[in-house]
Amino acid sequence: MNRRIRQLGIGMLVLYVLLFGQLNRVQFVKAQELREDPLNVRPLLREFGRARGQILSADGVLLAHSVATTPDSDIDFVRQYPTAERFAHIVGFQSFNQGAFGLERSFNDELAGERFEQQFQSPADLFRDRDSTGTLVLTLRDDVQQAAAAALGTRRGSVVALKPSTGEIVAMWTYPSFDPNQLSGLNGTLVNDAYEALRNDPDEPLLAKSFREVFFPGSTFKLVTAAAGVQSGLVSPSTPVFTESEEYHPLPSGTPIKNFADSTCGGDLREVLRVSCNTAFAEMGAEWIGPEIMVTTAENFGFNDELPFDVPGAVPSRFPTDYGEFLADVQYYRVTAPARARGSTNDTSESDGGVAANLPTLPNGATPIHESSAILAQTAIGQNDVAATPLQMAMIAAAIDNEGVLMAPHVVAEIRAADGTAYSTVQPDVWRLATSPGVAEILREAMVNVATSGTARNMAVPGLVVGGKTGTAQLGTDPPNSHAWIVGFAGLPNNPPELAIAVIVEAQPGADEQTGGRVAAPIAKAVIEAAFRVESETQLE
Repeated sequence: MNRRIRQLGIGMLVLYVLLFGQLNRVQFVKAQELREDPLNVRPLLREFGRARGQILSADGVLLAHSVATTPDSDIDFVRQYPTAERFAHIVGFQSFNQGAFGLERSFNDELAGERFEQQFQSPADLFRDRDSTGTLVLTLRDDVQQAAAAALGTRRGSVVALKPSTGEIVAMWTYPSFDPNQLSGLNGTLVNDAYEALRNDPDEPLLAKSFREVFFPGSTFKLVTAAAGVQSGLVSPSTPVFTESEEYHPLPSGTPIKNFADSTCGGDLREVLRVSCNTAFAEMGAEWIGPEIMVTTAENFGFNDELPFDVPGAVPSRFPTDYGEFLADVQYYRVTAPARARGSTNDTSESDGGVAANLPTLPNGATPIHESSAILAQTAIGQNDVAATPLQMAMIAAAIDNEGVLMAPHVVAEIRAADGTAYSTVQPDVWRLATSPGVAEILREAMVNVATSGTARNMAVPGLVVGGKTGTAQLGTDPPNSHAWIVGFAGLPNNPPELAIAVIVEAQPGADEQTGGRVAAPIAKAVIEAAFRVESETQLE
């Protein structure tokens, strides 16, 4: 009898060990695989149907919240978005079928209350069940967002407005947008149909083009070229004075670069920025600055790097870095070679073929010319393979208005506990030093002049200090279409920088440099007026 009991005990122990091993295998070894098994919908139901915190605009407007479903539903809560398409590209959505996007994705743990500091704020939380969900409070203002949407209307394009001193995004709008409520519902068939319709729409309403798409920046990029020129020490507000001309012939060779409408322009830095002179900036980039400084300056402003943005999907802006082998310097091409061709014989040294030793020396004579310096002349005016997001271009204006300091952009201001107390506040973060304060001040004054008497006059707002730079990026279509750009800043007199802005209106008819000032500038003005509405009532009267 004892032997049988012993055998039974051993058998039960073996079964227990096997059961214990299988349980641990399922809970630990196979846990991830089981969670990702498409047939296992239980984690999806739990994640999708749990309560999540609210998302609020800076001015207190409800952008997203969880709503209880009917008692007979397998899912307890569903997300709703009261402002519909207005913040869809930033807030994103949570969908049982498609997953989470935007802030719903990047701040999933905070919204769901899964962070340790949310669940256990005091020792008492070990013994009680409380709401640990987090509420996101954004830097975006609903009133400014509405102004951006209304001003852009049904034209394809984007608007970005931010605070230069902190990097806080005040408005970020792209048209067309979409209604996230169509993707967060409980009817899987309807959700899938809506998603497929949006995904197949040629206008790409799901794509947040304000930070997820790059465009030719056109003449707005001349701000970076100007910064590179002044930073190099070869360009100042008054020198050089570029010769008035209709076209620039690049070195060592290449297609001439013309001004819009075959116009003639030239002058010092202040003047060529005011009229957005292509020939002057092409020469400045290729013959005064050179590829190394141009690339370094563009990258100091954030090109060719990932943006530290708290919304997923931001794409880097790009500036070409390869201009081929070094050939000679400007002095050789502009002075020595022409003299040699003329047969100058003032000096008979064999080393230079008899070219005169006392030839004039150019102030920019040491600037290197490379095989593809003709391409550098194009990139210096925002053409060729230069491409930027609207967010990147707003950040260029912000850095100029912030003494050359480029702040990391962000849309989340703080995370609050369910009882309204803040347990996490986002602090401003310096991302780069784009240029020196002295260079930034020179460009800032030049941009104010552009908004006062140049191509950006239509963005000026009485009572505010406004600076701007227009741009038109030709698309090479027939008939000609162009992206209409404007970038700039605005603030109260004698106050710290308060707003930087970029506007792009895509594929506008025509190819005139005035397009940015005529089409994009009024949109920027409307956004500036909305952003300063409270201040204007109290301080600008």
